[in-house]
Amino acid sequence: MRGRPTKDPHTRPAINTLERLHMELGGQILANRQQHDALSEQMRHVEAVIKMLDPSYNLGRIAVKRRKPNPWFKRGTLYRRALDVLRTATEPMTTTELAKAVLAAHGVQDATGDDVQGIALGIQHSLKNHEGKAVERVGESSPARWRLKG
Repeated sequence: MRGRPTKDPHTRPAINTLERLHMELGGQILANRQQHDALSEQMRHVEAVIKMLDPSYNLGRIAVKRRKPNPWFKRGTLYRRALDVLRTATEPMTTTELAKAVLAAHGVQDATGDDVQGIALGIQHSLKNHEGKAVERVGESSPARWRLKG
């Protein structure tokens, strides 16, 4: 046996396809609560196949694909907007605080609690992806507080 399964160039495309399927199933769960049990079962099967191909794969990093896009920000701009807020912040902030500050800076006043949580989740994923590069987590408390690195 040759090392980890993901080192095999033939396995990586399969995992990418399974990730995409997992994201789409998650989006369908959000869109259609009536089929929740059946779609959840399908997601568990997809997760089991991913784990068979690569036991060390982190399933928590697969984002749910949402059908309704964010109405205020273009894709990929939340991280930059969160960095702008952190540059002017006097102390570390949670992702919810960052989301509210980003919305306020953009002039959005009609955001619901679900909208704020959706933006906070997008910011959280971006911050985790860039942790140690431009941003760092402060302490081990929950919810996590973030600041610019250095």
